Amino acid sequence: MNTESAVPEPLPLAGITVVAVEQAVSAPFATRQLADLGARVVKVERPDGGDFARGYDTAAHGLASHFVWANRGKESIALDLKDPRGREVLHGLLAGADVFVQNLAQGAAARLGLDSATLCARYPRLVAVDVSGYGAEGPYSHKRAYDMLVQCEAGLVSVTGTPEQPVKAGIPAADIAAAMYAFSGVLAALLRRGVTGRGGRVEVSMLDALAEWMGHPLHHTMHGGEQPVRTGLAHAVIAPYDAYATADGDRVLLSVQNDREWRRLAQQVLEQPELAEDAAYATNAARTANRERTDAVVGHALGRLGADEAIGRLEAAGIACARLNSVAQLAAHPQLAARDRWREVGSPAGPLRALLPPIGLPGGPAPHMGAVPALGEHTEALLRALGMTGAQIAELRRDGVIA
Repeated sequence: MNTESAVPEPLPLAGITVVAVEQAVSAPFATRQLADLGARVVKVERPDGGDFARGYDTAAHGLASHFVWANRGKESIALDLKDPRGREVLHGLLAGADVFVQNLAQGAAARLGLDSATLCARYPRLVAVDVSGYGAEGPYSHKRAYDMLVQCEAGLVSVTGTPEQPVKAGIPAADIAAAMYAFSGVLAALLRRGVTGRGGRVEVSMLDALAEWMGHPLHHTMHGGEQPVRTGLAHAVIAPYDAYATADGDRVLLSVQNDREWRRLAQQVLEQPELAEDAAYATNAARTANRERTDAVVGHALGRLGADEAIGRLEAAGIACARLNSVAQLAAHPQLAARDRWREVGSPAGPLRALLPPIGLPGGPAPHMGAVPALGEHTEALLRALGMTGAQIAELRRDGVIA
């Protein structure tokens, strides 16, 4: 019997070094996923203020909430890449890196010699990622691309909101979509490198990513001839599927997916068993055609109940349901607490609550949830690791090349 202690498993990306010239959300959120899985991520920022997302707000104990969310576990070096000496430092970092990620304005990376094609030719084992708004070619390639603009271009806003008013998603959906495809693209390229020994280019655009996420309304429109209508919290082709006010002022969302569920809803929740077989309600097609009447019946029944009682009745009847929670209620969600999903991470403003990454590795090591870095916090340590002397570092700092 083997009595030796088991050797702790490393995180999946332990030993992988990522260098990122990144800003805002799309690239930083991608590289944070890599950091969570054990990669060393070196974030290259401008000396004069750094990643502009640092200045979005001061909601996180004086720090920007976007920045705190997307940048934990990284090392920050403040480097002027327009200065040849700054680019020389960057190439020193790239010489020992496995992955490079950038989301500069279209054309800026190429002007600095930092586009993926150039870097992959110079560093054959490097995985080089270009994250852009609209891609490197085509008539939109040089358009400025912020999240809300891409949500509009991708048609997301046209299917989100009420019949009267389109609205953007309340989270940066285009940024997140691009980030997650960049993240998975890096993993795929690293697997390929393990077989071929060569890195390679990864290209992700926000428009391409969000267009993929638009798959249901896109295929519905292309192949059915009609764009799904905006229905607020309701579902375009299922009824009842909406949020309904309860007697205590809350709102409860329920979803009836088939006619068997409707019969249970009518009998056990609405307490109107006759509606189970009524031709105006018995099928989803009928309920959708009579949506106003269906919603009125359901709304009247739930409006006489408190939220807890409504949820209890729906769950007892096997009807899918949820509370329409606020963000504060999410932060206090009992399911997150019961599953011990919260941790603390360090920051220049002190400890901050943060959720564990969604990717679980049961039985393996805990994810790396390092501190949110201050601008240039690791500049000197990184330069000394490249062999620079104190005098050389002082000269670069005096000339504004580093901070």
